[in-house]
Amino acid sequence: MPATTIPLDRLRQCLTSAVVCDALDALGYRNQSPRLALQPLSSDQVLIGRCKTTLWADMSHSDPKPYELELKAIDSCQSDEILIAAASGSNKSGIWGELLSTAARNRGCVGVIVDGMIRDLARIREMRFPCWALGTNIYDSKDRQRVIDVDVIVEIAGVRFCPGDLVVADLDGVVVVPQEIEATAIQSAWNKVHAENEVRDAIRAGMLATEAFAKFGVL
Repeated sequence: MPATTIPLDRLRQCLTSAVVCDALDALGYRNQSPRLALQPLSSDQVLIGRCKTTLWADMSHSDPKPYELELKAIDSCQSDEILIAAASGSNKSGIWGELLSTAARNRGCVGVIVDGMIRDLARIREMRFPCWALGTNIYDSKDRQRVIDVDVIVEIAGVRFCPGDLVVADLDGVVVVPQEIEATAIQSAWNKVHAENEVRDAIRAGMLATEAFAKFGVL
């Protein structure tokens, strides 16, 4: 798995989803953030980690093995992974909750992004387990939704999330960095963050915005 040379804990201190999105734009990757109302429901921290993907489907029959694949997915999580629940925006049930958050955190998972609904929000907030989702639904997923595949390429609103891809999520949104351009994109974002710090300092010191852009070329 290709990896940026900058440790993830340092990236979490410096990067934002917007600056990473800008870096991807500059490389010609202009569709890396789902245009959905994914919201950080449990924490306002910057979430950065690698995709652990699950593909979900709606169902209308009794499941002989409820929760089977979702539990296997959680038990196979690795440190610094983010569980991606691609559920096609379904509002049929709350597919993520407190117990799954606890189990995932125990495996080193750093957060979850749900293209659908969650429940147990108060408990998840108490845990401060980072969770992005479309909203809440009190119904249990049993016999309503289930995981049908794990560790496969999934899509959320037309954006591909591949196992091992780097994901950055914060109050502005969610962005995924394809592995084939990760090193270049993250280095570019890192450089831009530090350039923006110079611009900010210059403007605070009295420089006009037009002068700052002319000098630094960063906005």
